[in-house]
Order: sequence, then structure tokens, then C-alpha cells
Amino acid sequence: MDTRLDQNATVLAGLRISVGALFLIFGQYKVFGTQFTLGGGFQFWINRFLSDGAYPFMVPVLRDFVLPHGTVIAFLVAYGELAIGLGLALGILVRPASVCGMIYMLALLFSSDYPGPDAVFWQYFGGALDHLVLALCFAAFALGNSDQVFSLRSYLRRRRSARSQ
Repeated sequence: MDTRLDQNATVLAGLRISVGALFLIFGQYKVFGTQFTLGGGFQFWINRFLSDGAYPFMVPVLRDFVLPHGTVIAFLVAYGELAIGLGLALGILVRPASVCGMIYMLALLFSSDYPGPDAVFWQYFGGALDHLVLALCFAAFALGNSDQVFSLRSYLRRRRSARSQ
């Protein structure tokens, strides 16, 4: 493999593993604790999104669908974050995990980062940086070969080729 390709694959894998570790941290406290899922933590954040300003098209979704099904969706979020983190950190099912992560980040962006109706165009991006940057990372993981190195998939592929020789 070309040294430059090898370096790019290693750097992309490092970013993938780092983002995966963050999602493992986010997911594990939600899955193994009860404050977020059963203690009203999820509903607290949805209500905060509604009071601080969600994008107008998200308000009825959050108010009329998400809040009434809050506990179920809280478990979906908790286990989803954990699954995304495991997939990225271990390098398994990276593309599906990345697509789910990108959808999740866009949902958070539209639920919490509305700069207001009178904002100039660039403020939409400035207000969305915390979720937009991760969404772009997920896009890179989904479109690239971020599981080429430092992944369970690459380990199994090397092991299989060594056995066949």
C-alpha cells in the first residue's frame, strides 16, 4: 500500500476511534444509569430544546411525538449511542453506524441549534458547529474506508489471508 494512503487510512481510523470513544462515553452512562432513560433526563433536554429554540418544523415533532414517547425514545437514544460508539471504536459495521450517527446529529442540530428567524445565513452554521462537525465526521466515515486499519474487520481479513497461505 502507498505510504500516503497508509497514513490517510491511519489518520481516518484514529478519528473514527476517537469519535467512537466519545459515543461510548455518552452511551454508557445513559445505558448503565437510569437518570437519562427513566429519571426524566431525556424529557428535560427535549423541553429545553423547545424552550431554547428548535427549528420551527421540529417543534411539533418534539412536542407531539417525541415527548409523549419519551421513555422509549430515551432508550433508543441511549442504546443507539452505545451501538454507534462500539461500531466505530471496534471498526465493525462502520457505514451503518456512521449513517445512524449522521441522522442522529442532524436530528440534534434541527432540535437545538436554531439561530432564529432573523439570523443571517452564516449564523445557521455558526450555531450548528457542535453537531455539524460530528455529522461531517460521520459522513466521512460512511463514504470513506475508515475501517481499513485498526478495525476488527481488517484484523479478521489479515487473519483469514494468513490462514489461506
